[in-house]
Amino acid sequence: MPGLAPGVVLCDRYRLESVLGRGVMGQVWQGRDLPLDRPVAVKTVATDLLAVEGSRDAALARFRRETRVAARLEHTNVATVFDASLEDDICCLVMELIEGTTLEYLFDQQEGGRFDVSSAAAVAAQLCAGLSAVHAADLVHRDLKTQNIMIRRDGIVKILDFGLVKLLSETDPHLTATGEGVGNLFCASPELLAGRDPLDGRSDLYAVGCLLHHMLTGETPYPTHQPALLASHHLATPAPLVADAGVDIPGDLQRLITALLAKRPDDRPSSAAEVYAALAPHLPEPRPELALRRAVPEDPRRPFLVPQGPILL
Repeated sequence: MPGLAPGVVLCDRYRLESVLGRGVMGQVWQGRDLPLDRPVAVKTVATDLLAVEGSRDAALARFRRETRVAARLEHTNVATVFDASLEDDICCLVMELIEGTTLEYLFDQQEGGRFDVSSAAAVAAQLCAGLSAVHAADLVHRDLKTQNIMIRRDGIVKILDFGLVKLLSETDPHLTATGEGVGNLFCASPELLAGRDPLDGRSDLYAVGCLLHHMLTGETPYPTHQPALLASHHLATPAPLVADAGVDIPGDLQRLITALLAKRPDDRPSSAAEVYAALAPHLPEPRPELALRRAVPEDPRRPFLVPQGPILL
């Protein structure tokens, strides 16, 4: 992005140090909050990229709205937003810097490219715990995928990137990014692909079902990279069973995944807390003796053994 380079200080406070990632809409930098001398993540987006269609003022209004609602979220399993600002035609969102790796990367570290039942359940339970806070705030994430789920070095799961987050009660189409994509097609719900509005939290639960299937089998439910074919599968093709991939899992867990992948939102679990409760029997056995160790080995492949409980359970 023009004008941005290591050493640049944004808002007289945040020094950019190195690029962590790049996307269509901007970059994510590792930076430093100079007054507090702490590391941060800084997401930068050029304002002209926000205004795909419509006015720049409308795009900035959308940015301010999304950063305000993201800052309202406070939960262990959701990345914290510290600050948001506009400077020299650059929007920047300042967030906690998470030491760890993405769920996408961890697939490469698993034997056979898949997770065992307790590990997959622990990751999904933490996702549901975070989503319970998101949904309780009348928000929907809309873009859950392996690339924006981080596993911290101590095993805590963090949901990242609320770039597509939207107030469930929002009905003003002028504040919606007209040219915005539908997120990651591998986890996109049928109603998201069909353009139904407003969405509710059950759209995110469909994504959790896709991720659970992926973790347990090593493959997405519909393993094709052709966008039109993938969208067609999500809209009309019955969800495959985990057993179809040669993996044996408990019957109640398969029934949960099948329900999460239902085409109609009304046929899915009604809340993230309900899914968390269904996952509870499959979580790793608690090991309280770990708290007594002077130094617990850090392993990002080991999901946290006591996932944070959901809101409104």
